[in-house]
Amino acid sequence: MNEAITLEERFGARNYASLPVVLTCGDGAYVWDEKGRRYMDMLSAYSALSHGHCHPRLVKVLQDQSAKLALTSRAFYSDQLGLFLERLCKTTGFEKALPMNTGAEAVETAIKAARKWGHTIKKIPENKAEIIVCQNNFHGRTSGIVSFSTEPQYRFGFGPFMPGFVCVPYGDVKALEAAITPNTAAFLMEPIQGEGGIVVPPEGYLAKCQTICRKNNVLLMLDEIQTGLGRTGKFLACEHEKIHPDALMLGKALGGGLLPVSAFLANDAVMQVFTPGDHGSTFGGNPLAARVAREAIEILFDEQLIQNAAIQGEYFLKKLKTLSHPAIQDIRGKGLLIGIELDPATLPAKKLCLKLLEEGLLSKDTHETVVRFAPPLIITTAQIDEAFVMIERALAVC
Repeated sequence: MNEAITLEERFGARNYASLPVVLTCGDGAYVWDEKGRRYMDMLSAYSALSHGHCHPRLVKVLQDQSAKLALTSRAFYSDQLGLFLERLCKTTGFEKALPMNTGAEAVETAIKAARKWGHTIKKIPENKAEIIVCQNNFHGRTSGIVSFSTEPQYRFGFGPFMPGFVCVPYGDVKALEAAITPNTAAFLMEPIQGEGGIVVPPEGYLAKCQTICRKNNVLLMLDEIQTGLGRTGKFLACEHEKIHPDALMLGKALGGGLLPVSAFLANDAVMQVFTPGDHGSTFGGNPLAARVAREAIEILFDEQLIQNAAIQGEYFLKKLKTLSHPAIQDIRGKGLLIGIELDPATLPAKKLCLKLLEEGLLSKDTHETVVRFAPPLIITTAQIDEAFVMIERALAVC
């Protein structure tokens, strides 16, 4: 067995089932293993690498800022955080942003904001605030978040769980409306379910959810940690339905593939619930992260990566829909977030991922049924053609 794999297996907790490849360097849409073999990265660290590997502009600002000031903690001001928050708020249309590190932290921040808003602004009785979530959701793996997961593995052995969550079917507006009570503070959901299998809701679903939430004084909170920042061909996936939620969570690509950076965004009406001491993070909003994240946003627009995601995503999806294999049940997605759903009895998704690995293409299955394709937003038509040939060859031997 490879030494790097041996060391991870020997000293690391077995909380990942990694594919058998050891990566040593990356550039753009490609990575290389320790033997020098090149692979096309069609996972992009679950969208965290939307700018590609080692984007030169991001690497440069990382190097420059780290040589000046990397961390102060929020006990003091820095010359970088305000610039980042201003760019983020003006781009998303929110009045305030609360910076954190990981996507799960942004979701935990949203939960705290929703509950405190519910208790202090909506006047829900103390400890009675409820948040509606969707079946098949994935918002992270903290103990609070897995409390409302419907995936048995994410919950097994980790109880007791946090109360206060009500689960409804994804894409069902009638179920949402029926679940709302005077104690409902918020509806937390993904515009497209990523880990759930690239599940795209019915057209008009988000707009109807917004109408229902506003009618009932319920916060609509969108987790765009994976779908945001251009992934679906719009800066935010909710822009496809021309809606603006009450709160937003961003992460992954916000750090440019170099650092963990996330944010919870809302207007003053919601964000006012936080006062000094209510919430915080040692590394959240540090100068290095703020500088890199601001550059990551600038690059999306300067290099027209959002438009490229729309164009290349449409092209890729059309090509994939020409595939013919008895295991294929559905091919769906939006922009450069695409999934091929397979019949696991005919072809387990992990088996196809291993065949793709042999071909030189990196992807990962979810729940043994869906193979995900989420390449960097810098991907070209020629690279998609190259990937398609590898997918065809892998399917041909499965």
